Amino acid sequence: MKIFRRVLAIFAVLAVSFRAVGSFLSWAQRQDDAPADAWIDEDEDEFEDA
Repeated sequence: MKIFRRVLAIFAVLAVSFRAVGSFLSWAQRQDDAPADAWIDEDEDEFEDA
């Protein structure tokens, strides 16, 4: 019974770890997309003012 609980705990930790890594990668991808758009928009506004 003790071994079964340890194996179950290992699977639970692995599942939470994979979910955390997936969430982080999704967040990082959204962060990579946002600044690029902001810089492009800012440059376009600068050219319009000139």
